[in-house]
Amino acid sequence: MLRQFELVELVTSYDPAADEDALNRAYVYAMKMHGSQLRASGDPYFSHPIEVAGILTRFKLDCASIITALLHDTIEDTPATFEDIERMFGSDIARLVDGVTKLSRIELQSDHSKQAENFRKLVLAMSEDIRVLLVKLADRVHNMRTLHYIRNPDKRRRIALETMEIYAPLAERIGMSEVKNELEDLAFAELHPDVRDSLVARLSYLREQGGDLIGRILDQLRHILDENGVAATVSGREKTPFSIWRKMQMKNVAFEQLSDIMAFRVLVHSVEDCYRALGVIHSHYPMVPNRFKDYISTPKPNGYRSLHTGIFGPERHRIEIQIRTEDMHEVSELGVAAHWSYKQKQQTDGRQYRWLRELLDIMEHASNPEEFLEHTKLEMFQDQVFCFTPKGDLIALPSGACTVDFAYAVHSQVGDTCVGAKINGRIMPLRTQLNNGDQVEIITSKAQTPNPTWERFVVTGRARARIRRFVRTQQRVQFIDLGRAILNRAFKQEGYDFTEKALDGVVKIFKAATAEDLIVLVGEGNLTGRDVVSAVYPELKTAQQKAQLAAAQQIPDIKRSVKKPFNGQISPIRGLVPGMATHFAGCCHPLPGDRIVGIVNTGKGVTIHTIDCETLAQYGEAPERWLDLSWNQDPATKDMHLGRLSLVVSNDSTSLGTLTTVIAKNQGNISNLKVTNRAADFSEMIIDVDVRDVKHLTNIIAALRATPMINSVERGRS
Repeated sequence: MLRQFELVELVTSYDPAADEDALNRAYVYAMKMHGSQLRASGDPYFSHPIEVAGILTRFKLDCASIITALLHDTIEDTPATFEDIERMFGSDIARLVDGVTKLSRIELQSDHSKQAENFRKLVLAMSEDIRVLLVKLADRVHNMRTLHYIRNPDKRRRIALETMEIYAPLAERIGMSEVKNELEDLAFAELHPDVRDSLVARLSYLREQGGDLIGRILDQLRHILDENGVAATVSGREKTPFSIWRKMQMKNVAFEQLSDIMAFRVLVHSVEDCYRALGVIHSHYPMVPNRFKDYISTPKPNGYRSLHTGIFGPERHRIEIQIRTEDMHEVSELGVAAHWSYKQKQQTDGRQYRWLRELLDIMEHASNPEEFLEHTKLEMFQDQVFCFTPKGDLIALPSGACTVDFAYAVHSQVGDTCVGAKINGRIMPLRTQLNNGDQVEIITSKAQTPNPTWERFVVTGRARARIRRFVRTQQRVQFIDLGRAILNRAFKQEGYDFTEKALDGVVKIFKAATAEDLIVLVGEGNLTGRDVVSAVYPELKTAQQKAQLAAAQQIPDIKRSVKKPFNGQISPIRGLVPGMATHFAGCCHPLPGDRIVGIVNTGKGVTIHTIDCETLAQYGEAPERWLDLSWNQDPATKDMHLGRLSLVVSNDSTSLGTLTTVIAKNQGNISNLKVTNRAADFSEMIIDVDVRDVKHLTNIIAALRATPMINSVERGRS
């Protein structure tokens, strides 16, 4: 643990103008506030903030960041308050400390909700000042170094998983590869200890077998570069166990099949020397196809710049070489901390980083912290492809991204209205996956809105959050219409007129924010119309309610089925509010001509059943969920509906052909056919046929029954 004078000397060694008095006061205040608190290791708790501050001195951060590290746990774990910190150390440091502080005192529903809300707060804080993230990463590094002292294995695993999924990608996003590598390796050791031990043992064995292989390769590379007049510093290393394991997982190969577990770095003085060194190396050794990447001309979003190439190098070993200048190397290791200026006013606003602006955009469109966390992982935790707009602007996207992801990366409005795309001058489908170097032009239309099916193939959190928000908005409109219809009927049954003003006095009873939110709850099926009427008019007699319930229980009983929403145009149905979310039940497949009822299902709108459907049994005691519906079909309509047939057909070589011909002659269209049982003489099958109405289906059944090889045919009910 750093002593007080040692920490002050470290800071003043790179920042002579640092406020020594404030550093000393913060050191003493942290020790005093944490007092006799102990960590899981048994060490005094104040050793932790001091070690975090020591980690930050390696990055030469300003005095305010070091003080924040010393105080970062005081608000959370001691009696100290935000006002205390502000009074003693100023508003700037108080704001930084508050940004790092977890929401441990707020009661949330689950650990996952707590993690999501904490991360949401961290993103907001670091968008205002990126130093919050630097302190948080140093805090996480020290916590991971001491993780083995925690006795609860589930807690250790949760912390390690959070580190791997959130903090290591965040470190990578701001270019701090040194921190990222340490966090990944420490988390890997906890999550997969046996795998890591095995990889470490294999690497050790290879070193013994190859002798000083890295040293011999280094000597040859230095000699070749020196002979060609390129002044360079060459170093080599093995890839980390986690990076090797990740490559094994991604390529689905065994350890023995990996041939590029060694990486070598060439540091030169200028950008011109980078390309000269690359030319020298490629002229002496064969290049591995598709392994060259130029991050100097097209840097990564985190500012990383370097040349990467794979070669069959000295002794025919396949190796990876990174070529960069010394300034590029410093940025690659320390990221935003590399050029931190404590002598000048450093821009600390995190919004300067595109990826952070995208996270804020996701936060705006996510419905809750858990969804934000899910989308953020999508945004951060993937390899990238680099594409260009027609004007030449670079857009970085996760691997597997499609043109819709690209459109949303350009601008949310462009994504919302995209109808097509040109990739390298050719019109391509919206779901086309993009490759490195593609030039993409998005075609838009003011009449277009986000398509819910896009969510199936987009991969960026930003696109998915925007699409989900649009779907939620559309559903809310439908639920409002449905809720009003249900409430209007419920009020009329009790002899009252429904007005939204009547709901104002009961919204708090149902924990709704507004009368409209209460109507949505009814439309979703989370509340019944009777519940609301009873709250508005508590004088309603219980006996009357019981009588109505007893009468409603005489309605035939039935079992529920879930059916995907009908995608075609449906015939108008009397009793439904226009635009209401409607689904046809898959248990009875109602057709025009059938007697039908509607059942209000939570979050799904109305499911339509035939009146004799056996699924309705479970709703006998919930009459408020029933809607009295009827078909309002236009005789001239050509709308088609799904009818199901259950058949037993003889096993004859011509049976299937005859069967399909009979259905086709009667203007039916087979949309699905499934053989459910096959015997020596007969086959049982289910056929879905698109028909106009019950009469149309009955005609097809009659024609099939008249066919000799059809043993039996009935209307399917499941």
